[in-house]
Amino acid sequence: MIDRATSQHDGALGQQRVVALGGGHGLAASLSALRRVTTQLTGVVTVADNGGSSGRLREEFAELPPGDLRMALAAVCGDDEWGRTWADVLQHRFRSEGPLNDHAVGNLLITAIWDLLGDHVRGLDLVGELLGARGRVLPMAAVPLDIEADVHLASAPDRLTEVRGQVQVAKVDGQVVSVRLVPAEPPACPEAVQAVLDADWVVIGPGSWFTSVMPTLLVPQLRDALTATSAKRALVLNLSGTDQETVGLTPTGHLDVLAAHAPELALDVVIADPALVDDRGTLEAGARRLGAHLLVADVARQEAPGQHDAARLAAAFVDALGQA
Repeated sequence: MIDRATSQHDGALGQQRVVALGGGHGLAASLSALRRVTTQLTGVVTVADNGGSSGRLREEFAELPPGDLRMALAAVCGDDEWGRTWADVLQHRFRSEGPLNDHAVGNLLITAIWDLLGDHVRGLDLVGELLGARGRVLPMAAVPLDIEADVHLASAPDRLTEVRGQVQVAKVDGQVVSVRLVPAEPPACPEAVQAVLDADWVVIGPGSWFTSVMPTLLVPQLRDALTATSAKRALVLNLSGTDQETVGLTPTGHLDVLAAHAPELALDVVIADPALVDDRGTLEAGARRLGAHLLVADVARQEAPGQHDAARLAAAFVDALGQA
């Protein structure tokens, strides 16, 4: 269940236009926090999932995988009973012995609306209206994508092995070195590109670094918009290194990965929880190499340190976005 509690920071950034990029639980965390501090919010979502309910629908209907889009929509649902109820409906998963097992209702609904309308953006806007959404959700690309990675496998550490598929890369037993998209130059969603160009702030992360965060920097038109926009850019670091794909990667290493995949991209602020900062000087130096200052703030949930707390993250965004 997404934390939808109100916050003293509601509306703190007023009409500033904020775009958050990523996927999965990481993007949902950013959106849950940002909706508290701005009335002009857009989520731009990766579309490379090839597993579970999304993967099955993607394969059967040759459509965008809807799962990360569904999660983002649930994160920006209306604050009233109507919005919260429909968010819960979207997130509900069937449990059965039949073919509907593990399908999320929202995945089926989004796919059905796309089938009827033939328009991804109109379909997502329609679901947003149903939820009374406090923000807009857009796909980062107009076609479904695959992720390919170069990996030093634990079984073959002396050579690079190519691994394909978001699920396969996320669960790989080895060290991911780099990722790329297939197709290599997919068409970006035009509305997503325009949202980035019009933004006052762009927020990148948190999330699975190689399979949710880096892909948003690899769509050429979207990457060009990220470098051309006059918006300031914030990066939120993950809370732990427990993701299989980044085991052993330090917080500074996460910044180095971003620089390697988008060397032309400059940042203004990097947000990190103090639990991550065992060597503040090194992390500050890594942030400076990207043009950013480091903001250390308590953003983890006390009862679940591996998850972001929406109210705490909102406060960090107010500090970072309001003062920069």
